[in-house]
Amino acid sequence: MSETREVPAASEALAKRAAELDAADELAARRELFALDDSVYLDGNSLGALPRHVPALVQDVVARQWGELRIRSWTEGGWWTAPERIGDRIAPLVGAGPGRIVVGDSTSVNVFKAVVAAARLAGEGRDELLVDALTFPSDGYIAESAARMTGLRLVPVSPADLRGAAGPRTAAALVNHVDFRTGRLHDLPGITAALHDAGALAIWDVCHSAGALPVGLDEHGVDLAVGCTYKYLNGGPGSPAFLYVAERHQAAFDSPLPGWTSHADPFGMTPEYAAAEGATRGRVGTPDILSMLALEAALDVWEGVPLEVLRAKSLALTDFFLRSVEAYAPADRVSSLTPVPHAERGSQVALRCAEAPAVMAELITRGVIGDLRRPDVLRFGFTPLYVGFRDAERAARVLGEVLAKIPAGEPADVSADVPGPAGDVPA
Repeated sequence: MSETREVPAASEALAKRAAELDAADELAARRELFALDDSVYLDGNSLGALPRHVPALVQDVVARQWGELRIRSWTEGGWWTAPERIGDRIAPLVGAGPGRIVVGDSTSVNVFKAVVAAARLAGEGRDELLVDALTFPSDGYIAESAARMTGLRLVPVSPADLRGAAGPRTAAALVNHVDFRTGRLHDLPGITAALHDAGALAIWDVCHSAGALPVGLDEHGVDLAVGCTYKYLNGGPGSPAFLYVAERHQAAFDSPLPGWTSHADPFGMTPEYAAAEGATRGRVGTPDILSMLALEAALDVWEGVPLEVLRAKSLALTDFFLRSVEAYAPADRVSSLTPVPHAERGSQVALRCAEAPAVMAELITRGVIGDLRRPDVLRFGFTPLYVGFRDAERAARVLGEVLAKIPAGEPADVSADVPGPAGDVPA
C-alpha cells in the first residue's frame, strides 16, 4: 500500500458508512448504560467498561447491607445464595439452563476444579489429558499441575488437530473457545462431539466468548466449562469467575476443593464432608460479596439483548474495522491474524505489527485504547454493547496516522512490560 493512496477520499466514504451503520444499529442505545468518555475503548476483551448504575449499587452494599444490616445481609440481602443466583443470570448468555452455573473464585481456580473433576469422572484406563497447545498460559500451568496430581499424562495439541487426537486413553481435553492472541474461534460443537466419540470429556474455557457470541454449552453437550466475568460481561476488575457443570455430571462431580460452602449442611460444621446437590458443589469458601454483587448489578445491561443480534453486530464491527485498516494502514506495516471466515472469528481483531509496543503506546496517547501481546501483536476488542462503527473507523484512521509517524524498525518500548493497556494485561 503506497503513500500515494487517496486516504482523504477513503476517509470520507468510511466515515459516512460508519454513521449509516451506527444509525441502523439496534444496540446503539446500550452505550448510554456505560461510563465512557470520548476515547475509543477497544480493550473490553481485557476489562469491560463500567455500567453507570453499578457504583450506586456498590455504595448500597457497603453502606446499608454491610454497614447497617451487617450479618443479617447473608439472609435478608441474599448474600448466601448469590453464587447460584448470579450463575442463573449468566446461564442464558452461554446457553446453559438454570442450576448449572455457580459463580465464585478465579478462572484459574475453576480450571483446576474442572480438570481434576474430569479426571475423576473419566473411566478406567483413561490416563491422558489433552490441552490446547495455544492456551492462555494460566490454563496450561493449572492443567500441568492437575495432571501431575491426578497421574494423567499431559498432551499439548493444536486445536485444529484435537478432533483426531483423542483416543481410548483420553480422559478429557481443556480447550479455549477463542484464542486470546488472534481472536480465532475454535469449533466447540465439532471438537466436543469428537471428544465424546472417543469417550472423553470436553472442558471449555469461554473467557473470550461469554458475552461476545453465542456459546451453546447445553446444546452442544459440553461437560464442564469455566469463564471470567470482567471482560465482555463487564463485571469489574477481578470479578469472580464461573463454573459450568452439565446436569448429567452433577451427581458425580467430585470437586478437589470441597470447601464448607459446598457442603450439604454448611452450618452443621460436621467433620465429615457431604457434597451439596447440583452446581453448588463447585463452591469453595465464603463468597467475595462486594465483587459478586457488583457483577450482579452489571448484568442488568444484558436485559433484552438477543445474542443473535449481538453476534451480528460483532461480526459487522470487526469486518468494518478490517476494511478500514486496509484503507488507512500501509499493508507492509500491519497484517491481520484474525480469521476472515465469520465461523472462525471471535469478537476481537489482532494485527501483527513489528513496532507493536511503540504503536500501541502512541495509540493510547491519542485516545484509542487497545492492548498488546508481545512481541508484535496489537489487539482490539469489540464489545458490541458499547462500541460503534464510528469508533472502528476512528481507531483505524488513527492507526494509519501513528504508522506514518513511527518509522519501521522502531525499537520496542520496555515500559510495555508493566501491566497496563500498552503491556501484558490479563487476557
